[in-house]
Amino acid sequence: MATDSDETPLYGLDKEIAAKLQAKYDPQREQEARTWLETVLNEKLDGDFMDCLKDGVVLCKALNVIQPGLVKYSTSRIAFKQMENIGNFLRQAESLGCRRHELFQTVDLYEKKNPGQVVDAIYALSRQAQKAGFEGPLIGPKLADQHRRQFTEQQLRAGQGIINPVQMGYNGGANMSGVQFGARRDPVGKEAKWDRY
Repeated sequence: MATDSDETPLYGLDKEIAAKLQAKYDPQREQEARTWLETVLNEKLDGDFMDCLKDGVVLCKALNVIQPGLVKYSTSRIAFKQMENIGNFLRQAESLGCRRHELFQTVDLYEKKNPGQVVDAIYALSRQAQKAGFEGPLIGPKLADQHRRQFTEQQLRAGQGIINPVQMGYNGGANMSGVQFGARRDPVGKEAKWDRY
């Protein structure tokens, strides 16, 4: 989260949301993402991680290592160009296979609104790069490969006669027996035991 002295203080719901986003942020995941980018780019990223990524150049370079010539970027220090780099990265990461919900919005990175989502996007990029055939390192879990099963007509017919053990048990179904909706409450039972004394 941004901690500039000229930043507008947050109150109420905005403050709660900012605190929730900050609680989701994991410095260890950030370090793994930083190490992954440094390995892919073969260069050291110095300083604050979000500041290194803020202009979008590092992210675009990573995409170009994964798939050469995929994205063009500008090294200009103009804010508009930096945000354009981030937007180009997001579009090309989505075309590489990253889901939109795994990516971040430009302000999440540029204004440090949600650094955890930025780190999650780098993890998603790593997974999708592996799936696309990139031979570099992987962070996070590997994406599962689809394994379609093909059954013959004979196998399908043979399976219809088998009773699944899950289907064998209770056949009574759900019913309302024993429920006394609207009846008078009697916590001690119909015959109180202390009436005998």
